[in-house]
Amino acid sequence: MASTEIELRGHIIDSYTLPRVWGAIEDAGARFRVREMHVGQSEMEPSFARIEVIAGDDEQLGELLGELQRLGATLATEQDARTALVTQPGVLPDDFYSTTNLPTQVRVAGRWLDVENIEMDVAIVVDAAAGRAYTCPMHEARVGEAVVVGYAGVRVQPLERARQHETFGFMQSQVSSERAKALAIAEVAQAMREARAQSGRVLFVLGPAVVHTAARDAVAELIRRGYIQVIFGGNAVVAHDVEAAMFGTSLGIDLKTGEAVEHGHRNHLRAINAVRGAGSLEEAHQRGMLGAGIIAAALEHGVDLVLAGSIRDDGPMPGVITDAVAAQGRMRAATRGVTVAVMAASMLHAIATGNLLPATVRTVVVDINPAVVTKIADRGTAQAVGLVTDVELFLGALVAALPA
Repeated sequence: MASTEIELRGHIIDSYTLPRVWGAIEDAGARFRVREMHVGQSEMEPSFARIEVIAGDDEQLGELLGELQRLGATLATEQDARTALVTQPGVLPDDFYSTTNLPTQVRVAGRWLDVENIEMDVAIVVDAAAGRAYTCPMHEARVGEAVVVGYAGVRVQPLERARQHETFGFMQSQVSSERAKALAIAEVAQAMREARAQSGRVLFVLGPAVVHTAARDAVAELIRRGYIQVIFGGNAVVAHDVEAAMFGTSLGIDLKTGEAVEHGHRNHLRAINAVRGAGSLEEAHQRGMLGAGIIAAALEHGVDLVLAGSIRDDGPMPGVITDAVAAQGRMRAATRGVTVAVMAASMLHAIATGNLLPATVRTVVVDINPAVVTKIADRGTAQAVGLVTDVELFLGALVAALPA
C-alpha cells in the first residue's frame, strides 16, 4: 500500500472540486479518508479539506496524484519542484510534468512562482537564477534547460463558480439549441466591449461556413469597429472570402440568390490562382482584388491574421502557413494578451486554438452542430461555453449588439 495526504482550498464544494476529487479516487480503485475539513459558512467564505489518499502501490498513487492535481489538489507537505535537464534537443526528460491550461505555480527555493504563458500539454521550464517559470512545447526544448518532473512542488488553481453573475456565467458547461439566443449574444457582446475598453485582444477563429452563409460582411464590420484583433483560420476561409470578393460566390453558390453558378465550382481555384499571380494578399488588396471582405478589413486594420493550412488545401493561397509546427508557433504567439475568444463554425482550428488558450480566456463556441461544441470542451477546453445556432444569424445579431 502507498498513501499520502492532499489539501483542497477555496470554494471546493459549490464548484464541485471536492466531489470530483472523491470520484477520481474511487474511479482509480483507490480509497480516501478525510482527515480534516472546514466548510465555509457563507457563499463568500472558502472551505478547506485535508484528505489521505490510499492506493495499491507507489505507481498507482503517482498516477492518481497527477489527476487530482489537475482538479486543484496540492500535496499537504510543501516541497520544491523537482527538475531534470534537457540533454537532447526537442526531447523532454522522463516523467516531465505535463500542464493543464489552468493557472499554475511551481515552488522554487521555497517560493511559489506563477508559470508564464500557461497552456495545456506542454512542459514547464524553471530559470532559478531569473526567478521565472514558463511553458515550453516539447519540440522547443533546448539542451541545458531545467524541466519540472513529477508532481511535487506544483499547484493548479481550478476554475471556480463565480461569486456573482459574470459574462458567460449562465452558459457555463452547457450546450443547448434551446437557450435564449438574444441573451447569449448580449453576454458575448458585453465581453467584447469589456475587452476593448481594457485593451484586451479579441480572437475570432473562423471556418469557411462564415463565408458560405454570407456572414463575411458581419465579421468585416466587427473588424472595422475595432472589436477583433486576432483571426485564426485556414486556407478555405481566405480562399472563399476572396472568391466572394471576385465572383460573388462561395463554393460556386451565388451569395445573393443562393443558386449554383455555371462552372462556379472552380471559382475558388480561380481566386487562389489570381492571388498567387499577384504574389501576396497584400498586393492583391492593393490591386482591388479583395473587395471589402474579411481579409481586406484585416489587412486595413492591422489584425493579427494567422492562416494555418492542411493536407487537403487547394493552392494554397499566399499567406497560408503550410508547416504545421510553424503555424502552431505563430498561433501561440498571437494568443498572448487575448481575453475573449469566439470560435465560429470551425472545429479543427477551434480545437487547436483551445489547446493554446489559458482557461482564464472567456471562450464561446458557435456552431449549428452540437457535436462540434461538445467536442471542443471534451478535448480539454473546459472554459468553453457553447451556443448552437446558425453562424450567420449569430454574427449579424452580434454586430447589431455592438456600437460602432
